[in-house]
Amino acid sequence: MAAISQGQWLSTLAFGNHRVMARATTVQGVSQQTKQSLMMELLKNLFVSVVDTGNGLLWGSVLIYLLIGLGLYFTVRSGFIQFRNFGHMFKLMADSRNGASGGISSFQAFSTSLAARVGTGNMAGVAVALYLGGPGAIFWMWLTALVGMATSFVESTLAQAYKVNHNDKTYRGGPAYYIEKGLGQRWLGIAFAICLIIAFGLAFNGVQSNSIAAAMDTAFGFNDLAVGIGLALVTAPVIFGGMRSVARVAELIVPFMALAYLLVALVVVAMNIEQLPAVITTIVKSALGLEQAAGGAMGYAIAQAMMQGIKRGLFSNEAGMGSAPNAAATATTKPNHPAAQGYVQMLGVFVDTIVICTATASIILISGMLEPESGLTGIALTQEAWSAKSVIGALPLSPSRFCCLPLPRSSPIIRMASLTSNTSLSVVKSSCCIVLRCSQWC
Repeated sequence: MAAISQGQWLSTLAFGNHRVMARATTVQGVSQQTKQSLMMELLKNLFVSVVDTGNGLLWGSVLIYLLIGLGLYFTVRSGFIQFRNFGHMFKLMADSRNGASGGISSFQAFSTSLAARVGTGNMAGVAVALYLGGPGAIFWMWLTALVGMATSFVESTLAQAYKVNHNDKTYRGGPAYYIEKGLGQRWLGIAFAICLIIAFGLAFNGVQSNSIAAAMDTAFGFNDLAVGIGLALVTAPVIFGGMRSVARVAELIVPFMALAYLLVALVVVAMNIEQLPAVITTIVKSALGLEQAAGGAMGYAIAQAMMQGIKRGLFSNEAGMGSAPNAAATATTKPNHPAAQGYVQMLGVFVDTIVICTATASIILISGMLEPESGLTGIALTQEAWSAKSVIGALPLSPSRFCCLPLPRSSPIIRMASLTSNTSLSVVKSSCCIVLRCSQWC
């Protein structure tokens, strides 16, 4: 048999996988090491192909139609509970810290589930939705959240109804429990539990840590491995401390995290309030295809906006995915009724998508950093939007707002850095003030 080059081997590999595997040991002119490396590449490509096919099937059609369909069903069967009892969610939330009697309170369970909801989907997910689906994707994220609130109410109420007492003032529960006890399908509950462990133990943590590493690399140039090790060291004590430890940490960190982010976002939006009507108009027009109608691309634009908005909305609020009910089941509620935690968790979907995702989308659209075909997407787009002059200049502590920074007399000399290159700056230091004289800002 004539010898072939490595390039010819790769060509054969790409178009005839099965034939290549059969001939791998007979082809002359290819070293054993090359054969092994090519075989590993073949297996890798095969694995990626299987995963991509499954992802396209489930995430591209089955899960979307199933979750949205169930959300609409629960909305109708519950009498549009998310709208009818909207105010009741806040009433229960106001009293959610009480009634735990040494166990995990409703507020702690809410914070734990919100910690799972808020993250990559709110930062990178919104940016991806905007880049791939346009501003209209945000409109479909809103609708997905409104429908998903009913799903969250049902799944969290079921988690409370079928939870198990561990006789130490704590409870366990979730979809695996109510599938076993409610449907009488133990095997299905076990299968769900295994899938949940794999998904959240590996996949979801990988997505979150990857986004954090990418953000730290963009902002500070940190090594990915160092960020990963740091995350493991920080989170390990909390996780191994058990559910009580997770609930206590979430109760302290999550409200501060969400409120701080929203406060800064609201300040930026308020400082650019004149752009807000145009942003909202753009979102609605893009969602309904009004901007693309003249170009004949109305149907495609609506489909893209709808698909991306629904995908990212479901990924962000996790309504119907079976994650939040595990946290909901741990709560000792007041009043002592399963629906009490259902209302509280329903509010979590509202906060995650309607409030936080909207804040991120507003910052990106106001910044003007969203450019189709630019390749800037994901967490990088969100970071660029936050660092844009139109956003930074709106912050109360930015040099564009203040030219004199008051300091205590005992304060050391402060190094002023990260100023724009086209800004002439002179710093007059005194014992009580640093004055910035900027040709561009002051």
